Amino acid sequence: MDNTFNYDIAVIGAGHAGCEAALAAARLGMRTILLTINLDSIANMPCNPSIGGTAKGHLVREIDALGGEMGKVADLTKLQTRMLNLRKGPAVHSLRAQADRRAYQIEMKKRLEEQENLYIRQAEVKEIQKDDDIFTLTIHTGTKFYSKCVIISTGTYLESKIIIGESAYSGGPDGLFPSNGLSESLQKLGVQMMRFKTGTPTRVHARSVDFSVLEKQEGDKEIVPFSFETTDEGENKVCCYLTYTNTKTHDIIRENLHRSPLFNGLIDGIGPRYCPSIEDKVVRFADRERHQIFIEPMGLSTQEMYLQGMSTSLPEDVQLSMLKTMKGLENVEIMRSAYAIEYDCCDPLQLKPSLEMREIPGLFGAGQFNGTSGYEEAAAQGLMAGINAARKLKGLPSIVFDRSEAYIGVLIDDLVTKGTNEPYRMLTSRAEYRLLLRQDNADLRLTPTGYEIGLISEERYKKFLEKKDNIEKEIERINSVNIPPTKEINEYLEKNGSQLLTTGIRLAELIRRPELCYEDLAPFDKERPQLEKTHWQQAEIAVKYEGYIKRQFDQVERFAKNEKKMIPQDIDYSKVYGLRTEARQKLEKMRPENIGRASRISGVSPADIGVLLIYLATNKDEKRE
Repeated sequence: MDNTFNYDIAVIGAGHAGCEAALAAARLGMRTILLTINLDSIANMPCNPSIGGTAKGHLVREIDALGGEMGKVADLTKLQTRMLNLRKGPAVHSLRAQADRRAYQIEMKKRLEEQENLYIRQAEVKEIQKDDDIFTLTIHTGTKFYSKCVIISTGTYLESKIIIGESAYSGGPDGLFPSNGLSESLQKLGVQMMRFKTGTPTRVHARSVDFSVLEKQEGDKEIVPFSFETTDEGENKVCCYLTYTNTKTHDIIRENLHRSPLFNGLIDGIGPRYCPSIEDKVVRFADRERHQIFIEPMGLSTQEMYLQGMSTSLPEDVQLSMLKTMKGLENVEIMRSAYAIEYDCCDPLQLKPSLEMREIPGLFGAGQFNGTSGYEEAAAQGLMAGINAARKLKGLPSIVFDRSEAYIGVLIDDLVTKGTNEPYRMLTSRAEYRLLLRQDNADLRLTPTGYEIGLISEERYKKFLEKKDNIEKEIERINSVNIPPTKEINEYLEKNGSQLLTTGIRLAELIRRPELCYEDLAPFDKERPQLEKTHWQQAEIAVKYEGYIKRQFDQVERFAKNEKKMIPQDIDYSKVYGLRTEARQKLEKMRPENIGRASRISGVSPADIGVLLIYLATNKDEKRE
């Protein structure tokens, strides 16, 4: 049989979600095709040229721990790295890397091209049909491809419209073509669609920026990689810079609000609350005299600079006028105007936690198609969609993380139980158990699962087990070592404002003191083994925050009770007497797998959960009889 147009899995769209989905599916043995409008836009960064950031860095680490690719490519193509939130506790430390945009694309495309079982095709999918268990994908030339599963990862391309001031036209990001027709086809298939909006700031020419008057932002002296496999940390190659808007900037914005598509009704789509445009910020925070604007390089081989914080859809003449009011940008040259983009996406409440459509078996969604915002959120979903599509075809159960296991679990659970009425962005505040879900321990949490799935090699898993063993032994040692009250230790304690010793004390007790740390206590810890920094850091965190960590584990145990109370998928909610109408409708539509997920559905009250628990208990007793 000729398999030229027959595949196990078809991935539509080659952004960050599509890349991870295609790689995961192919690596798990599936004959996979990746279809994209333009091969040169694979892994494109149409907005910020960076990977990671607050909460997003956690996602990149988790992707890597499971065997995904984003962290490795980011490490290889980074220009500068910074660890954010270092003044706060380890739960919210987040790595961010300024990336060489084109180098990242080229490297990811190379890895896709070299992947066995993966076929890449430049084509625009216009129509999807399903007959029995086979999907038929028709591309713009009329050629048809056939697959058993389909992953939609179309980003912001579906029926996309670019809006700049009074100008609005059909177009995709970065001047690329939109995807027209597929959205209508998906609706015919039964997918419920929404209309969202996002935007990207102005790009300017470096020669027109006076860097001498700007605040310089150096990268970290100690470079920390995203991937747990990266051994060559590399070096920081560029600086970023900081400037500010001012009252003149704000006056120009206010004077031209009538020309803003956000305020004159030209934009219909719902935009991201956590990444507002500059005009939105000026209106919402009218008392603020200035806003930060970060000036960031797009790559080593280009003079383009990205103005983070200056997202806008104001007309081009207004964009230029307001930029010239800012320090260092008085003679600025715009290379790419800022723009807003509207696009179609699906209502994620249609998705199972596996990211498969509830009513359309074999059809998966990932990334901005699911109503999210951000490269990292997209890549995480793409990885999980690729894994679960492959497992579906193998007859294996889906991999679903709960909220206590991973930020990926929080992200997907939020989408499929709560839905979203704006582009969803991952935040550390969304994770109830963030002290357990730190970026530094992502491998300890998830690498065993990655190995079980088949995306982590034997060699990597062996090194992981060695690391885990080293950490456990060092925790045990720290808790057993006794530090005597010597003159030297008391001089050190006095210098650091810490209580002096009169008797011996466990090393663990000293480490728990807020003013002391593992590394600085080395001179008094004579039997300390030589460990890699990432190993002893894990031991230190486990000891220092032992009480808080135990408290969160206790919370997780209580949380797990409801997650383990399963709801039969054939339950007839019309027979659950006492449920409010809204709750019955929501539960019938979404069919949550367990009580925990049911309790997080908007419109389902604690009283409804009580009624449901009584019904399940009674029904269970009846079955026993």
